Amino acid sequence: MRDQNQKKNKAHYNKIYSRYNIHNTLYWLKNLDSFLNTATTTETSWFALYLNDFRNRLRGKKVLEMGCGDCVNAAIMAGLGAEVYANDIATSSGEIIKKLNENYEFQNPIKFVKGDFLKNELPAESFDFVIGKAFLHHLEIPVEDKFLKETYRLLKTGGEARFFEPAVNSRLLDEIRWLIPVKGRPSKLDRKAFREWRENDPHPDRSFSSRHFEKAGSKYFEEVTIVPVGTLERFSRFYKWGKNRNSFKKWALKSEIYIPGFINKALTRSQLIICKKKL
Repeated sequence: MRDQNQKKNKAHYNKIYSRYNIHNTLYWLKNLDSFLNTATTTETSWFALYLNDFRNRLRGKKVLEMGCGDCVNAAIMAGLGAEVYANDIATSSGEIIKKLNENYEFQNPIKFVKGDFLKNELPAESFDFVIGKAFLHHLEIPVEDKFLKETYRLLKTGGEARFFEPAVNSRLLDEIRWLIPVKGRPSKLDRKAFREWRENDPHPDRSFSSRHFEKAGSKYFEEVTIVPVGTLERFSRFYKWGKNRNSFKKWALKSEIYIPGFINKALTRSQLIICKKKL
């Protein structure tokens, strides 16, 4: 089953990333402060992943990103002075990294770790950080367990894994979500189209609950923290693209911390999972 899902993912993402143009990434690298000031205040994934001064903690650190995809985050981390190893099952991600290294003078060129993360052959306790930006939810749960175990092996003592993932902590909200069509995904009410979409979707049918990720992380890590992100920001979809939408996002992401924890976690759209290796 794992091999079948892996092949499906590889084909799907090779096709996507083979068309990726690095022009925007190079522009963001050359305007790094401006890019991060916007991205980390208006976009959920960037806001979450760069919480707790992550931006300034990267310089001089050794970082592994699993599922680097279009390599934007790998490039940004390298631009901030980290020594970045980037892994993806899609070989086209390696081509993106090659082009980035050829067109931008990083302090440390990005190193591509090709293929299956579980066969990485990297030495134990090599990394200060292991990063997964919307990655774990692509894995079936037994495979996720192996990835977390391997992440623990690769982290130095005192190291930290940071995963940004979708969150589904309310069955009612989840049912409503499937009824609303979004770009690339039809409504569940359109049974035929939804069934065809589900058959071609590379994501496995699995739990995205905060409770699951906390339990899964605690099996290997001494400390696991879940930070809900997107409870208010999700309503930005009612705005058209532009200044007003970004202003709302910025306000929403800053204001969510004042929502009582049990409500925030129940209604959140996504989450940052921080796993620390202390022993």
